[in-house]
Amino acid sequence: MVGRVAIVTGASQGIGRATAVRLARDFDALALVARSREHLEETAAAVSEAGARALVIDVDLSQPEAAPEVVAQTLAAYGRIDALLNIAGAVPQIDVFEMTDDEWERGLVLKLHGARRLTIAAWPSLKSSGGSVVLMSGNSALFPKAPYAAVGTINAAIVALAKAFSDRGIADGVQVNSVLPGPVMTGRRQSYLEHWAPLHNMSVEEATARFPAEAGIARYGTPEEIAELMAFVVSPAAHWMTGTTLRMDGGEVKSI
Repeated sequence: MVGRVAIVTGASQGIGRATAVRLARDFDALALVARSREHLEETAAAVSEAGARALVIDVDLSQPEAAPEVVAQTLAAYGRIDALLNIAGAVPQIDVFEMTDDEWERGLVLKLHGARRLTIAAWPSLKSSGGSVVLMSGNSALFPKAPYAAVGTINAAIVALAKAFSDRGIADGVQVNSVLPGPVMTGRRQSYLEHWAPLHNMSVEEATARFPAEAGIARYGTPEEIAELMAFVVSPAAHWMTGTTLRMDGGEVKSI
């Protein structure tokens, strides 16, 4: 019989991958969700090495049929869902005056609607298990700026969505929170720096060093540090915490 089961989206890389590997210490089985099967297989190997069973589900969460498929495959394999960690969703960092309707839509459909659909699809199982949901947002939800308007807008919507789900979860016994990472060094951030640096007549090394200082922090965070927070939020020790927005950002947000 399988014990605790978690679904982790965006598990092929970055924070999603780190979270899946960390959760393998606390959960008996994980369903790993992303578009790249090859990278998911690599995460699955790391999860197995850490001691948990791994199910690879390569789907595009921007498609409406993906959410029920993820839940169906997870239940067929393991029979239950105890935690859902919605981490998938890259949003283009494009100026508010330059971003097209299609680019806005792609960000909304994957990160916001993908998480919304999957949470709704998994809700009956989470209600049965008294489970937990995490929706990953980001610090830009608190200070959206013109150069990355969509990121801030969609992340703010994620926080509001988590609040709405948590309100329903009080009656249904489902814990729901959102997590806001600050600047974390991932492959995606590295790619962004490689694109951004030549546009501003500097080397990638200079651009990489400049960003933490501009954010008012000592260094970038790591995916593994965010994964530790994710693991705590879905642990029994944190189960009374719901409807909460948790930041881990090295002190980037200065407001109270």
